[in-house]
Amino acid sequence: MTMAVGRLLTVFAMFGIACMPVAAQSALNVARFDRDRVLKAAAEYLKEEPITITASTSPRSAGGLHDFFSEGDYWWPDQTNPEGPYIQRDGMTNPDNFTDHRRYLMRLSIQVPALVAAWKLTNDKRYSIHAAKHLRAWFIDERTRMTPNLQYAQAIKGRVTGRGIGIIDTIHLVEVAQAIKVLETSGSLSANEQKGIKQWFADYLAWMTTHKHGVDEREAKNNHGTCWVMQVAAFAGLTGNQELLTYCRNRFRAVLVPNQIAADGSLPEELRRTKPYGYSLFNLDAMAAICQLLSTPEDNLWKFVTSDGRGVSKAMEFMVPYIRDKKSWPKAKDVMYDGEWPMRQSSLLFAGVALHRPEYVDLWKTLPADSSVEEVVRNFFIRQPVLWVN
Repeated sequence: MTMAVGRLLTVFAMFGIACMPVAAQSALNVARFDRDRVLKAAAEYLKEEPITITASTSPRSAGGLHDFFSEGDYWWPDQTNPEGPYIQRDGMTNPDNFTDHRRYLMRLSIQVPALVAAWKLTNDKRYSIHAAKHLRAWFIDERTRMTPNLQYAQAIKGRVTGRGIGIIDTIHLVEVAQAIKVLETSGSLSANEQKGIKQWFADYLAWMTTHKHGVDEREAKNNHGTCWVMQVAAFAGLTGNQELLTYCRNRFRAVLVPNQIAADGSLPEELRRTKPYGYSLFNLDAMAAICQLLSTPEDNLWKFVTSDGRGVSKAMEFMVPYIRDKKSWPKAKDVMYDGEWPMRQSSLLFAGVALHRPEYVDLWKTLPADSSVEEVVRNFFIRQPVLWVN
């Protein structure tokens, strides 16, 4: 037994967990550690009915009632031409943008995983039945379902009715997809309903892998390109699309790691932005999610490194000291919400278990798991690790 694994077993022993394989111990530890938080939240969500994008519309949307619509975050009215095209102010969110659909989607991504996690922890079908109710409303019911594309996401008034960059808005479906997989054995969705939900995700996959918006997002050089791979991996895993799963593994090795991780483990494309700390955490969480979704015993992406040593493990080694002690961060402060980070970054837990780094797990435990700040909720997309660590 290595010293690192020995320390990890000691950590788990503190929680009364018997000696067994590390992955199994981690699942038990997370379940016990997070149980009270999950059940408290799920009890509240049992009281709330589904809300889908059909609940509100924007006159600026070029789409219809069932089409998701959002506006570019950092685009503002031009004070010299108030009725003209918007102008960009990078890093500065326009509070007057239409955000209802994004908020509804985030609400779904908070409530359904929490409900499914509560069902997994307790086997109480109240939770799985209510989660299924949300899923029917969003993906099956013809009156309330969302069209499976993001044709009109991240629009900019006077410039474009939608952009590929808008595909990042559905990162919040990644944990929903994970929850759907866990929910399959609950009996709360019929076979036909499960088929209908998976068909929605299959249709969305087809759109985001063939439409120009999807191709544009795939080719993004920063966290947007990472999040495209993460989403495709999550949705392909749900729908059983082995071809796309293989594609995502190859793209991670051939494109994401060599083009986004520097020799020192930093993420240069994120560091050049006006929120370098928050964006670095965000992109690292997305990379870790890819490794968690796609790694197999035969193809462990956690251990993949380029010929000069770059990989997710190196990126973790770069960032963890600044998660532990943010005051030591050598780059500029984020222009907005700097004080809200770090959160309980999923990269710490996933990498801690996969790479046998118990100090990452220990650090993860000390950080806040939830936030009421919308910007944090929007950029913190894995909130129920009990659904992920098996």
